[in-house]
Amino acid sequence: MALEIAPTVRALGNSGLDLYAREADFQREKVARTMTQLAVAIAALIAVLLFAILHLYRLNANIYRREQENKQTSMRMSTVMGTSLDGVIVCDANGLILQFSPAAEGIFGFKEEDVLGQEIGSVIVPDHMRKAHDAGMERMRDKGEKRVVGKGRVKLEAKHREGHIFPVELAIQSATTDEGEIFVAFLRDISNRVAAEAELVAARDKALAGEKLKTDFLSTMSHEIRTPLNGLLGNMSLLRDTTLSPLQERYVGYMETSGRLLMSHISDVLDITRYDAGKLSTRSRPVDISALLQDIVDNQKGTATRNETSLTWRWRGEPMNRVLSDHDRLQHVLMNLIGNAVKFTRRGEVSVTVENVGEADETELLIKIADTGPGISADLAERIFDDFVTGNVAYDREAGGTGLGLSIAKRFVDALGGEIGVESVVGEGSTFWVKLPVTPAGEADDKPKRPAILLPTRPLNVLLVEDNEINRIVAREMLQAEGHLVVEAHDGPQGVAAAAETHFDLILMDISMPIMDGRAATRAIRNSNGACKDTVIVALTANAMPEEQREFLADGMNGILTKPLSRPALRDLLGQIGRPSSHETHGMIDTGHSDQTRDTLGEEAFVKLRSRFVTEVDEFQDWLESGEVHDFLEISARAHKVAGSAAVFGAGPLGKTLKQIERAAKVGNVDDIRDSSARFAASWIQTKAQLSQ
Repeated sequence: MALEIAPTVRALGNSGLDLYAREADFQREKVARTMTQLAVAIAALIAVLLFAILHLYRLNANIYRREQENKQTSMRMSTVMGTSLDGVIVCDANGLILQFSPAAEGIFGFKEEDVLGQEIGSVIVPDHMRKAHDAGMERMRDKGEKRVVGKGRVKLEAKHREGHIFPVELAIQSATTDEGEIFVAFLRDISNRVAAEAELVAARDKALAGEKLKTDFLSTMSHEIRTPLNGLLGNMSLLRDTTLSPLQERYVGYMETSGRLLMSHISDVLDITRYDAGKLSTRSRPVDISALLQDIVDNQKGTATRNETSLTWRWRGEPMNRVLSDHDRLQHVLMNLIGNAVKFTRRGEVSVTVENVGEADETELLIKIADTGPGISADLAERIFDDFVTGNVAYDREAGGTGLGLSIAKRFVDALGGEIGVESVVGEGSTFWVKLPVTPAGEADDKPKRPAILLPTRPLNVLLVEDNEINRIVAREMLQAEGHLVVEAHDGPQGVAAAAETHFDLILMDISMPIMDGRAATRAIRNSNGACKDTVIVALTANAMPEEQREFLADGMNGILTKPLSRPALRDLLGQIGRPSSHETHGMIDTGHSDQTRDTLGEEAFVKLRSRFVTEVDEFQDWLESGEVHDFLEISARAHKVAGSAAVFGAGPLGKTLKQIERAAKVGNVDDIRDSSARFAASWIQTKAQLSQ
């Protein structure tokens, strides 16, 4: 049986072994899979750990870097606060001091440890400003209103530890921290700067006072020099009317030449002062360049002949005879340059050339004065246009002069917007050149507006108000020589009294007089109801400053005669007074009087004054027609004021209607005021139209 079942048992055993083998293989595969999964998990965990380690390393590096940066920033801030020239004070929202820089310690005299935790107002704010400071802090805490914070630098006063008050410059900024809002104040002690500014202001005031003193001095000296010079030249003019021997006539001629030279020097100094003060005005009018140069050349021909020198002039290129420029300034420049060339050239040549060197749409005249004289050294050429520079200051120099001619010429050229220069070689000669921007002018009108000198048609009754006896005698003799009647007044009150009692055709009024000067006397005559209220008053003065002359006209004077008094100027004035003015009056404007005012003031000042006059009349008309009830005295005063302005511009008909308004207002006649106002409005329309022309 055993033998029989042996195969079966063997098969069963083999089967079991086979089953066990398969199970073992399955278990091994399962363990292998588990181990593989575990290995993957461990690898992933290691990777995560490595990433975490790397991330932590980076975080640690960043934290370390930030700590270093914060440390460096803190060190920089400490260094900045420690070395800042401005005091730095840090406070919290309640004004308690958190930081107090070394500069703040130096400014206020406190140590940081002494003020930490204290309220800033009690430390640095002056007692008289504590209430305002406390109110500002309270307003900021309650409403958040910040009037100083972030507004830039402001000037305030601060208190030192020792109690004295000093000026500071303050700027406040705010910042938000973990502990709340803080305020950083930057303060600077500006005591030295304020003191320096005060010194600068004092220096400026002193300089302005000195400038005014210089102007006043020149004005006074102009008067003081011109007054005796008027007597000198006037008496020489009268002396020529007497019988003189040839030798005496020659001596008188010498004296007149010396007097005119002295007057030229005075004018030169005044021109320099006007330019340096910015008051040198120019007047643009048509100028015949060819005629101007020919006149100057003719004038210098005699000197050139004595020096055995030829003097010629010519145009280079197309001639441009008439241009717009300032005739007097240009004549002064060319006369000086050509005169110098002729004066310093012996047995040689002086040639003047004129050329248009401008572009198509611009005109520039280049005038060259070339001579074969001794020439100018390079050192002298650099400063030849400075004041008081002459080629030779020795006592034995051949040609005289003050050294102001070229400096004044340069000032005039600058005022005209041009350039001036010189090119010279010692021993060969010099070439002075002037380049001027000009505007071409039309052809000249050969028909003169009026004769140069008018002759009176009747004897005039003249009131002469003059305190200087010699000048009074000279003016009286000149007037009487022309056949006029003269009444003399020795001062302002006498002149006002005479003008109130007697009607005069003309009043010659000196300006500088004792008791009452000419300006005050003129105002008194104009504001009175005397016989000469509307008489022509002409200033007879040595005050030649333009700004003073404008003031004379504003006081009610009609014109100005500058001392020394010349017969041609006096005759011209008398001719205008003693003849009917219809030949000069075109409609509403006396053009002759207006031109005289323009000549006195200069073009620029005349235009400004005319514009102001138009505004003044417009405002008066608007006020008069406003419909409001005006006081009679105010109407009279304003009408009188505007009438005085109208007289300056020769607006006779307008001034007449204004005077009618003034008289009607003085007596309170409403109907006459209304009628005169209507005539005034109609007259002003025509006058304004002619003024604009």
